[in-house]
Amino acid sequence: MDKKWINPAPLGLSGFALTTWLLSMVNAGWFGGADIPMVLACAFAFGGTAQFFAGLFEAGAGNSFGFVAFCGYGAFWWTFALFVEFFAKGVEGPFVGWYLLLWGVFTTYMWIGTWKKGKVLMLVFTALVPTFFLLAAGAMTGNGGLTVFGGYLGLVTAALAFYLAGAEVINESWGRVVLPV
Repeated sequence: MDKKWINPAPLGLSGFALTTWLLSMVNAGWFGGADIPMVLACAFAFGGTAQFFAGLFEAGAGNSFGFVAFCGYGAFWWTFALFVEFFAKGVEGPFVGWYLLLWGVFTTYMWIGTWKKGKVLMLVFTALVPTFFLLAAGAMTGNGGLTVFGGYLGLVTAALAFYLAGAEVINESWGRVVLPV
């Protein structure tokens, strides 16, 4: 009897979605800096660790895209949380902008990789690419409006990732396509 492998994608997508949603609420201006510790806790545990482990399981399944995406964005959340908690003092906004810009570059080539994947996954990355570039531009220029706009796009990104995670769990549970992916 062949052993059925788990699908790690819903875990990775959920960690990404939940952490992205929390940070995006701050970026959109719904909450302030005092609420960042909750984002950081989530970034270390769910956005970082759970997502990274999902990526390792994707590697075991031979899915290079899932491996790079989940391990990459898991590492993003770890670096973000470590930076904010321990290393941010004295770092200038434009340098933070470069950090975000380079994540935008990473996200752009991952987005191109989604063109041969499911439509909803492509939509997640279609929203995530401009999110990173807007947040980068906001940090580089000090224009808070760009950060707020990036925050709202981050909320769209998170909602799409939540949908995809839920659809994959629901479809597997029902043994058929209940929600299109």
